[in-house]
Amino acid sequence: MATSFEYAPAPESRGVVDIASSYGLFIDGDFVDGSGGSFKTISPASEEVLADIAEATEADVDLAVRAARRAYTRVWSRLSGRERGKYLFRIARILQERAREFAVLESLDNGKPIKESRDTDIPLAAAHFFYYAGWADKLSYAFPGETDPKPLGVAGQVIPWNFPLLMLAWKIAPALATGNTVVLKPAETTPLTALLFAQVCQQADLPPGVVNIVTGAGETGRAVVSHPGVNKVAFTGSTEVGRLIARAVAGTDKKVTLELGGKAANIVFDDAPVDQAVEGIVNGIFFNQGHVCCAGSRLLVQESVADEVLARLKRRMRTLRVGDPLDKNTDIGAINSREQLDKIRALSEIGEQEGSERWSAPCELPTRGFWFAPTIFTGVTQAHRIAREEIFGPVLSVLTFRTPKEAVEKANNTPFGLSAGIWSDKGSRILWMADQLRAGVVWANTFNKFDPTSPFGGYKESGYGREGGRHGLEGYLR
Repeated sequence: MATSFEYAPAPESRGVVDIASSYGLFIDGDFVDGSGGSFKTISPASEEVLADIAEATEADVDLAVRAARRAYTRVWSRLSGRERGKYLFRIARILQERAREFAVLESLDNGKPIKESRDTDIPLAAAHFFYYAGWADKLSYAFPGETDPKPLGVAGQVIPWNFPLLMLAWKIAPALATGNTVVLKPAETTPLTALLFAQVCQQADLPPGVVNIVTGAGETGRAVVSHPGVNKVAFTGSTEVGRLIARAVAGTDKKVTLELGGKAANIVFDDAPVDQAVEGIVNGIFFNQGHVCCAGSRLLVQESVADEVLARLKRRMRTLRVGDPLDKNTDIGAINSREQLDKIRALSEIGEQEGSERWSAPCELPTRGFWFAPTIFTGVTQAHRIAREEIFGPVLSVLTFRTPKEAVEKANNTPFGLSAGIWSDKGSRILWMADQLRAGVVWANTFNKFDPTSPFGGYKESGYGREGGRHGLEGYLR
């Protein structure tokens, strides 16, 4: 007779975080009042108001860009790479020292499980600063034939809500290492860790104006992107907004990096290690509630093992724990916002209307906050909207294939091209598949693994340019 065990609650303490009742803008090394209104940031797990946040106007963005230009001209671009590297090392160490504080704040403001914030987001953010600190005095060796690369100037950066601090690190670390200064706009639903990072900049004695943080919604982002004093635009977010940014900078001399949406195929062959593959499937789509641009949201499984893989996947999904993001036992946290939850629900309902079979493990969801049970759809075809559109939630579409060629055709039959996963014991098959797949990142017998030394980016409607690794320096240099 099987015995099941209940997990006792293991909550992380909120006491390690001191959240102010309101926050201004971080411009020229200080927190200042904005000239516009304010908005509230809430905890998606409880709908509790966490703080009032200043909404930067076009005039506020202009002040931030001017501060960044002064810091670039007078201080930052004149420092040696070795001196810039020292600041980045200092920031990385402070992030490590304050890791618990950042992890709790990220989970409160974003809704992701504390074990993901604690074990993935914050360590990787620090690792990016460490990595690019090491590059700061070696830029003349980074690119063959380029012995004296120069910074661009002021970088305008707009980041999403799914990995707030990690995306900040992806953007700011290479910009500073290469001698640029920054005006960054965090997502309106998750501004708190960016504002805490502003305190880290003060603690590290970063020269005023090198990093500026302006909070707000779409209009603030547009002001940053379109400002004539910005030399470089870096954006991570939806393909729709990416198109708007591309149009806004067309005809200017601004350098642009866009990391946009995805609809990744996670491909399981009949010789794959099934239990390992199931863990990879779960991690690929349910990590961070599916709020991942490179999520493995399309499972392509070879027909001969489809029933076995699905049976084991469903068994594994029954063990996932949905609930309080601050509970260390939680696997699936809250959906980031009401708007995103409505989108996930709408597309899931369309999946049922189009004839796919929907399944979720029995799951008791909290009564307050924004929640969606991990879900899979079977009987999906390439024509279904749930197989074509990015849902950005814990929803998996399952398709089957017979031959490697068919798997490639189905995997590439998408306007996106950000990532893919291959599960097989045959190394030759993995290499052949990786060469055929039109995806910027291809994982073999794993999924959603990131490292600051490795470049990341996509093709087609998933954007252009690369972040991470040596390649991530290129977008910030002349």
